[in-house]
Amino acid sequence: MKKPRVLVTSAREALRYVMSHFCKPGVTEYPDKTDKYAAISIQDTIDGGLGFELKENRYCKGVLTLYFDDIEQPEHGLKLIDTSQAEQIIEFINTHKDVDTLLIHCFAGVSRSRAIGVFAREMLGLQPTNETDYNHYVYETLKMNWAE
Repeated sequence: MKKPRVLVTSAREALRYVMSHFCKPGVTEYPDKTDKYAAISIQDTIDGGLGFELKENRYCKGVLTLYFDDIEQPEHGLKLIDTSQAEQIIEFINTHKDVDTLLIHCFAGVSRSRAIGVFAREMLGLQPTNETDYNHYVYETLKMNWAE
């Protein structure tokens, strides 16, 4: 069985990727992209998130939207990833192994989403990356909750 590619990106680039699956109004040609994807959207808890939520459609086969902040230790007013969220991410990856692309984004696409991407590649048995600059608390929380 073919394994999905793992695409880690910023919120802006995630929206650009999603929109590439749609045609411009009045255009009857095919969209730029037609791959099937599933998205993990990590949003900040401040101000209620990023102001958008992705939805399932003809190409998007699943969306998991979670709210936690980019911190590695408790900070007043901010939220760490918790066990329940880690379990949801693991279940989501397991459920969507058949998509072409696993899209993972947070605000900047650097820390939380990169940690999830590194973990997802490991979980899916894909070639590991040399990534070391990511949120290690997120990664370790996922690892602790994954029963291989």
